[in-house]
Amino acid sequence: MNQMLRWKSDLILLLVAAVWGSGFVAQRLAAASLSTFYFNGGRFLLAAALLLPLAHFQRAGQPGIERKQIPWMMLAGALLFTASGLQQAGLATTSIGNASFITGLYVVIVPIILFFALKQRVSALSWFAVFLAAAGVALLSLQGEFSIAPGDLLELLGAVMWALHIILLGRIAGQGANVLWFSVIQFATCGALNLVLALVLDPQGINTLAPAWGTIAYSAVFPIGVGFTLQIAGQKHAPPLDAAIILSMEAVFGTLFGYLFLQEVLSPRQLIGCALLLAAMILAQIRVGPSLPDLSVNSPSPKA
Repeated sequence: MNQMLRWKSDLILLLVAAVWGSGFVAQRLAAASLSTFYFNGGRFLLAAALLLPLAHFQRAGQPGIERKQIPWMMLAGALLFTASGLQQAGLATTSIGNASFITGLYVVIVPIILFFALKQRVSALSWFAVFLAAAGVALLSLQGEFSIAPGDLLELLGAVMWALHIILLGRIAGQGANVLWFSVIQFATCGALNLVLALVLDPQGINTLAPAWGTIAYSAVFPIGVGFTLQIAGQKHAPPLDAAIILSMEAVFGTLFGYLFLQEVLSPRQLIGCALLLAAMILAQIRVGPSLPDLSVNSPSPKA
């Protein structure tokens, strides 16, 4: 893999983490008046609608959409829906700290899946970076004692879904999928599933969409439209493990934006967690011997 392309992809993913981190502010503001399923349904469908003209009128020379890739794009949208749904269901019986920490464990689950299920080699240095990232997320998220709650299992299942989503995106993006069409189909699938479930669970709740249009619009344009689309572009030349570690920086940016806009104070413990995540991201860029195989365009299948 061209090292410059890989660095460019990693910088794109770091930008994605920052954009996602800013989305926590919008989500916190929307949570007071809007259910998660209506919020997710509205913002994902709006993001798909905004990107649809760009996908249709994109400049010549871009790869077209292949029918054989559409089911995989829809699967990516279903994974997004499932992961966010499990996360929300788990929050009913566990703390926000537990939920944040367990969700962040996708940074550990990604290399486990790559190593045991896909038979991809993971270097000792990469494992150490994963450990640092997990420790950093723990220090950022767990402000009290960690105790096992019924919702923790749902959060863990959600973390597995986020890990599978990262791996799937890396695989499809690495095969040269059209980024904009990928985003449109993924977002439309996720948004439709959320909205259908919202209407089934709370038909009257649709009236709460209009008052929350500002937070929905911001989230649709930036964390989803810009963030997830850039994630697809970034994962074209970034191995899934690199992507998982860099995207875990979302916790750092989320904490930072909470401090800047919601006056949430950063404790010394959280600052140490930020430092560990930054160290993990830097270590992920160091290559000592063979590590993950290239999943970029024209790279062979892991099982080939």
